This record gives sequence, structure tokens and C-alpha cells, in this order.
Amino acid sequence: MELQITNGGSLKVDEAVFAKDFNEALVHQAVVAYMAGGRSGTKAQKTRSEVSGGGAKPWRQKGTGRARAGTSRGPIWRSGGVTFAAKPRDFSQKLNKKMYRAAIRSIFSELVRQDRLIIVDEFSIEAPKTQAMIAKLAALECNNVLIVTDNDDKNVYLSSRNIPYCEALGVSALNPVSLVGHDKVLITTAAVTKVQEWLS
Repeated sequence: MELQITNGGSLKVDEAVFAKDFNEALVHQAVVAYMAGGRSGTKAQKTRSEVSGGGAKPWRQKGTGRARAGTSRGPIWRSGGVTFAAKPRDFSQKLNKKMYRAAIRSIFSELVRQDRLIIVDEFSIEAPKTQAMIAKLAALECNNVLIVTDNDDKNVYLSSRNIPYCEALGVSALNPVSLVGHDKVLITTAAVTKVQEWLS
């Protein structure tokens, strides 16, 4: 199949990458797994054994008229430990490489069907200037956009990072969350070639 290049011409691409059926369940699984892998999982609380103090029995077992108590650091006491205390944990989910690549193929195919994939011959900025990037995107009628280049272009990244709803990535950093999170995906022909090599 052939895809149109914005500034003229066309690009022949593999149907196995850009013309797959949309698998919503698989894409959802890939997005959830990617976001779960980004969680720090560093939340921590103290149990009754970890809270300082509480070594001595607060009062004698019998004769006070109060309920018996063995420690002042139990969960029902003020400044006591937490009953089911949160501990550092790993939230990452396992997703096979084959499934991950299939999800990315599915996303790219849906972008093509919805006319949300914009292909250009090249995309570069001479100097890291936000205004220059805004002007370029305005010429392409892009507001909420993901810019994909064949490698990590420092000038493109620096020029786009202060623009709301604009993100710049190299092919090596592509992920399902960024691909589905923008209205348009602007990609260079060199990046398309790299994506095909990766997903074929």
C-alpha cells in the first residue's frame, strides 16, 4: 500500500504494519502494561511492629475498668501502626514482545484509517527555538501532536517541550501511550522505514 507524503509524493509501506485490523483489547492491555511499568511503587507505611515506642504494657491487665491493652502502638490507637500497611512493590506487568509489537501495528493502522498519521520527508529545527516549532506546526495545522523522528533530535525535543500537547520522540522511544494520546502523529519517512524494520 502507499501513503501520501504531506509535501508531495507517496511512500510505499508494508500492509502487515499499516493495514492491520484494530485490536482494541490488545491495545488496551499494552497501554495499561506500559503505564503500570512507569509507577514508582515506593509507597510505604509502618505496621504496629515498626512504629517506635509501645514496648511496655500501657496499664495492668485487670482491675482498671478499662479494656485490656498490650501495646500503645496497635492500629486502633492514635499514632499507632497501620493495619494493612502499604509496602514498596513492583507494579510492572508482563507483556510478550510479540503482543507489544502487534499492539503498535494495530495503533499505526488505526492512525492511517482515521487520517491522523502525517508523513513528511524530513522534520528538523535549525536551533532550539519554541517559536520556530510553533510556526512549523501551524503550517502543518497541528495542535495536539506527537513528532516521531528516526533518531533523538535534540533541537526538535528542546523546541517542543514547552508547547502544551506536543511531544517529540525517536523511533527507539515510541510507546503505545504517546501514540494514542495525541490527535495527530507527525512522522518522517526515515522514521517510517525504521518502524517497518522494527515491526515487520
